[in-house]
Amino acid sequence: MRLLLDECIPKRLNREFTEHEVRTVQQAGWSGLANGRLLSAAEHDFDVFITVDQSLRFQQNVSGFAIAVVVLEARSVSGQ
Repeated sequence: MRLLLDECIPKRLNREFTEHEVRTVQQAGWSGLANGRLLSAAEHDFDVFITVDQSLRFQQNVSGFAIAVVVLEARSVSGQ
């Protein structure tokens, strides 16, 4: 499975997905893209987008994209 980690996800999390192809938004060259444009770009190259952006589901109709979106819940996001 091809996973894309959002800019707000600590990069070290990619080590936890050893069975998958993992890239960060930065590695894909999409830093700074707004969520809608990011999801549009990502749906062609990735199967899953992982973020901690709790407001994403209110800002975007994620069901309109051909990519699964996983929103992680964390107390803090540090160690990027």
